[in-house]
Amino acid sequence: MRRTRTLATKLGAIGAVLMVMAMASIGLTFWVTWQLEGGAAAVNEAGRMRMQTWRLAQTLPGPHAARLQTQLAQFEQTLGLLRSGDPARPLFVPRDGASQVAFLEVQQAWATLRQAWTVATPPAADTVALQAEAFVARVDTFVSAIESQLARWTTLLNSFQFVMMALAIGSAVTLLYAAYLFVFNPLARLQSGLARVGEGDLTARVEVGSDDEFGALSQGFNQMAATLQGLYQNLEAKVQEKTLGLEQQHARLAALYEAAAFVARAGTLDELSQGFARQLRQVARADASAVRWSDESNQRYLLLASDCLPQALVDEEQCVFTGDCLCGQAQGQASTRVIPIRPDGGGTLGHCARAGFETVVSVPVQLQERVVGELNLFYRGQAALGDDDRALLETLASHLAGAIEGLRAGALERETAVAEERGLLARELHDSIAQSLAFLKIQVGLLRGALKRQDALQIERTLGELDAGVHESLSDVRELLVHFRTRTNTEDIMPALRTTLQKFEHQTGLKTTLTVEGHGLPLPADVQVQVLHVVQEALSNVRKHAQAHAVWVDVQQAPVWRVEVRDDGQGFANEPDAGDETHVGLRIMRERASSIGAGVEVSSVPGSGTCVVLTLPERQWLAA
Repeated sequence: MRRTRTLATKLGAIGAVLMVMAMASIGLTFWVTWQLEGGAAAVNEAGRMRMQTWRLAQTLPGPHAARLQTQLAQFEQTLGLLRSGDPARPLFVPRDGASQVAFLEVQQAWATLRQAWTVATPPAADTVALQAEAFVARVDTFVSAIESQLARWTTLLNSFQFVMMALAIGSAVTLLYAAYLFVFNPLARLQSGLARVGEGDLTARVEVGSDDEFGALSQGFNQMAATLQGLYQNLEAKVQEKTLGLEQQHARLAALYEAAAFVARAGTLDELSQGFARQLRQVARADASAVRWSDESNQRYLLLASDCLPQALVDEEQCVFTGDCLCGQAQGQASTRVIPIRPDGGGTLGHCARAGFETVVSVPVQLQERVVGELNLFYRGQAALGDDDRALLETLASHLAGAIEGLRAGALERETAVAEERGLLARELHDSIAQSLAFLKIQVGLLRGALKRQDALQIERTLGELDAGVHESLSDVRELLVHFRTRTNTEDIMPALRTTLQKFEHQTGLKTTLTVEGHGLPLPADVQVQVLHVVQEALSNVRKHAQAHAVWVDVQQAPVWRVEVRDDGQGFANEPDAGDETHVGLRIMRERASSIGAGVEVSSVPGSGTCVVLTLPERQWLAA
């Protein structure tokens, strides 16, 4: 496998080579300089040996033995320093052969000379001078050998300096060339390529001359240029593809919007199913469609509606039992499927084949994980479903399930409302007119008895009771009609209260006063109806039993709703166990208040009137 040499690796390798060469040159220079300094110090010490030799020659003939020993010791010290060198400073005899031989000869000559100068009877002064001159000549030979070696080291040092200068120049040239080769030249090629692309030439390519960073950049530039060229060449096709995709998405959203709007305004099941079947066929581009609904036990599927489905097929599939046909799916196996129809017309889809269809698409209608129906799409050719089409059909099926469930819930609500209204009417009839009719029946029996006995006084009294009872029944009927015809305003209950008090004044001739305090949130319509009925029941009790001259209705809207009905009538004693009509009316009021979570309090003092207070819970009705 070929290793990639990055730009940093290349420059680092060049720098490392140049660094090694520079360090080697500097090291050699230091080494030659050290040799020169050591040789120069040796020359100095050799010169001192000459001076010490002449000093010994001058001291030897005299009687100065102590002085002679000192000078001999100094000479030995100098010779020993040349022999072993000085660790404190560069001082050593060069290692070349000539210097070492000359130094060896100096040592041997000194050994002979020392032996001659240290005898009991030293030689004569002329002989000492000749011996000293001969020894100094050997020292001069030694010094000349050292100086010759130093001259060669100096020449080598000059050569090293020249090489270092040439190396510095070569390093600079090498770095410049490497920068041109590895940086400036690839960068110039990239700039040229970018300029051509900027001018619109998308065929421009850059030569990949290396596998470093600039090589990777060149490859990336070529790929970018190729991609731009491909995008430019295929731009129109891609735009058309994106436009088609957006149109399809728009069509799906429009279909969902139309389906949601339709199911929201459909009033009956037939209207909903028939219109949905028509929309489903148009959205799916099918040749025919059918909407089926399953019973609670998922044993059979009923055909609710169809669109463009042959009448013979409609008659045959009016009711399909689960499992008898591939269209009716069982609860645990329901899924959106594309079902091909055998061309020979056999099997469970023979009737579809006879009708000319080749493909059936089955979409289960599910409500809270329960299969409640199925949508069928019929095609006279081959059909396939993409993920988007499948999601659209399943979403439409969920809309249909929610709409039918809404119709069912609405029907249940209307049935409940009718039942509650009938119960209310029965309760009103039982608590008012039924009791009056029972009283009249008793009076009719008394009248028959009085007629048989010919008791004129009893007949007259019974007729009076009958007349009062009939009058009371008429009043109750009129009051019931007023109650059931009175409607509240969905925004404010006050107009309905004013209308109720005006009718009460017209019927009874009593003065009424309505007082409203505070500004609270309006009551829901169903709560308003019950509040109004409680007030009407309280007014009815005033009319029947209070014998009052005036009635006051005080409404407080904040912080809680509180309605108070007061009169200045005769009042009554608070006896919870009493069963007269007054307490029947109180029971009706409490039942109505309990239905909206409210409470009714009644306080009355005989001779001082009665006060009925209806208090609603604090904003609990907001959750209704």
